[in-house]
Amino acid sequence: MAEAADVDVADAPPRKKGGKGMLIGLAAMLLLGGGGFFATFSGMFALPFGGGGEEQAHQEAQEDPGESAAVAFVEIPQMLVSLGPSARSRHLRLSATLEIEPGREEAVAALMPRVMDVINSYLQALDEADVERPAAMARMRAHLLRRIRIVAGEDAVRDLLITEFVLQ
Repeated sequence: MAEAADVDVADAPPRKKGGKGMLIGLAAMLLLGGGGFFATFSGMFALPFGGGGEEQAHQEAQEDPGESAAVAFVEIPQMLVSLGPSARSRHLRLSATLEIEPGREEAVAALMPRVMDVINSYLQALDEADVERPAAMARMRAHLLRRIRIVAGEDAVRDLLITEFVLQ
């Protein structure tokens, strides 16, 4: 134990002060990373994966413009659904349109009574609190779209566009 006490402080290696090297390295890394992001995002450089960027997409759209822009819509008649007896707002008015594959308009329109039944059943099961939440519209839209796809066919319906959503 006496030997440990005899160690001279002057013989100890000096402590490194500051982290200038680390700070300079961090700043350089941030600068290079930001510059790389900007160059890639602005289109100066294309990524080696994930396609050829905007120019390739634009070129493909020019080659076959009807294929990518082909879309059809079937309107769902306006619905008025009553909420529960304890709700402040007694009714919910909903208008929507289905985005479907071209050529499937008649088939989906023929299934409209079933589509409306699915929508009505789902909306009547909701509480007023479910409708008033900030993310309610996105959640309801996803649930309705899933149910409509079950009725009309997964490959027939692309999207559900809610055009009117009013609590009365």
